[in-house]
Amino acid sequence: MKSRLPRVETLTSRENRWLSRFRVALRRSPLDDGTVGLEGPHLVEEALRSRLPIEALLVSQSASGYLDRLASRVSSSTRLLRTPDRLFAAVSATETPQGIAALTRPRVASFDDFVRGLPFVLVLVGIQDPGNVGTILRSAEAFGASGVITTAAGSLGTAHPYSPKALRASAGSALRLPLLPGLSISIALAQLRVAGLRLYATSVSEGTPPASADLRSPSAILIGNEGAGLPPEVERSCDLLLRIPLASGVDSLNAAVAASVLLYESSRQRTAAFAPPTPSS
Repeated sequence: MKSRLPRVETLTSRENRWLSRFRVALRRSPLDDGTVGLEGPHLVEEALRSRLPIEALLVSQSASGYLDRLASRVSSSTRLLRTPDRLFAAVSATETPQGIAALTRPRVASFDDFVRGLPFVLVLVGIQDPGNVGTILRSAEAFGASGVITTAAGSLGTAHPYSPKALRASAGSALRLPLLPGLSISIALAQLRVAGLRLYATSVSEGTPPASADLRSPSAILIGNEGAGLPPEVERSCDLLLRIPLASGVDSLNAAVAASVLLYESSRQRTAAFAPPTPSS
């Protein structure tokens, strides 16, 4: 006999507390209590696949089919909510709502999660564009980074990895990758050094090409603000400056592109280091 699915509640008032909670969460995640709003089938599916706790699942009337498909995958404590299309549109933070949203709480990472095995950590220092942050998270997961730390550069803070735009740009990587948002840069560097990681600072003016640096050992790469780069005192505290060689006429790369290049180079070196020897001809 099939287990009984949780009851679906229909919300018809714009002032309903659940609609108010979704409206805020989908615009400025995370909330003060750590709750993150997810919008769209892809992010909701990723949260379920990652076994994150779902506080509530909200669908529009025209997208009620999502409930039939997903209700059996959530716990009995999850609130299943349905609302008219016009009210869902008022809650949504996108121009073309897809009719499904969820409230969840991502796992809280510890520093130990970053330094297990052969760690390779990214430290984002004053990356203000949430689209850049999300893209970096996606590349970090794709190329095997052990985690991402976000910090401020003086008054320039890094966009929160659970903000709506960063979540969308990460395509779900923000829900799976170990993250430490909002850590003090001095504390982050001190903890990375205690853990034995070599610190690399990216520079737009000088430095060693990434292919000439040893990225196979436990290490962390610091990526600076889109315009200002890393603060000079942060550069000086690192073991080596890295500069990506560019063709004549190109001054710099977008922060997300630069991070992706460095992540790829680290992955390439580590893959080559642990690959079996090629038989001689």
